[in-house]
Amino acid sequence: MLAKIFKKILYVVLGIFVLLNIMAAFHAHKFTHFYAGIPKAKKPEEMTALEKTSAIFFGNKFAKSKVVDSFTIAHQTINLVTADSMQLESWYAKADSNIKGTVLMFHGHGSSKSGMIVEATAFHQMGWNVLLTDFRAHGNSEGEVCTIGANEAKDVKAAYDYARALGEKNIVLYGISLGASTILTAVDHEGIKPEKVILEMPFGTLVDGVKGRLRMMHVPEQPMSTLLAFWGGVEQGFWAFDHRPQDFASKLNCPVLLQWGLNDPRVTQDETNTIFKNLASHDKLLMVYARSGHQSLLKNEQAKWMSTVGSFLN
Repeated sequence: MLAKIFKKILYVVLGIFVLLNIMAAFHAHKFTHFYAGIPKAKKPEEMTALEKTSAIFFGNKFAKSKVVDSFTIAHQTINLVTADSMQLESWYAKADSNIKGTVLMFHGHGSSKSGMIVEATAFHQMGWNVLLTDFRAHGNSEGEVCTIGANEAKDVKAAYDYARALGEKNIVLYGISLGASTILTAVDHEGIKPEKVILEMPFGTLVDGVKGRLRMMHVPEQPMSTLLAFWGGVEQGFWAFDHRPQDFASKLNCPVLLQWGLNDPRVTQDETNTIFKNLASHDKLLMVYARSGHQSLLKNEQAKWMSTVGSFLN
């Protein structure tokens, strides 16, 4: 009798394990893909009961981010080609006079270069050329698959190579969230050597990044974060648990400004402190924005951002 009960319990546990893995595999696929021409996913409160059930088990398809060109500074649209032959769209705006260098700008997951127009305008007003790039599968760039920074490091390298080919000797890398973590990955994987780096709200590891997303969805972090990371890596051909921007920070030895919002629900203070501690640079600054979360720090605390970033770049 006891053996039969144990056997039934074992089957139930095994069934739950299989079900969780199937759900994780579906969600990982949806999380790493963006599709053009589909409507924006509904919010949970807008879904029918059937739609909610489908979303829980199979995830939602994400619409590819759209680019709205409200960048009022004169700029040209250019196309970059990555080492793995992906076509990327960028905007390039030259400073008016007394050019200090070029800032290469990289957005967050699900966003596009349109989301950085305010920051680009601020850099331009400080006397910098700006190059804003849509990551693969985002905005007007090619592709449907996002690898949460693993392959996007090649996108950073393509922008970096473009600026160097123009003769630029003073390159600053600027990234928000996924863009910031991908900069750390590119420094490690692609061997790029910028003169300065500004990182805003980077996640520490891919698993941490997944945990942050689950927190936003009010879903328990474990075991789904581990399963989602595993299946996302398997589906895209890399080992997700080696994707650790916090470790890649040890390769970054130029001046670094790391910025984070105290009320950030996606990136924790521990992640931020670990990245800062691991930065190889002897010239590094951690700036915490007490009134901000996971958002545009410039839009939310303009005076502090302008003062901090302006001082760092001078």
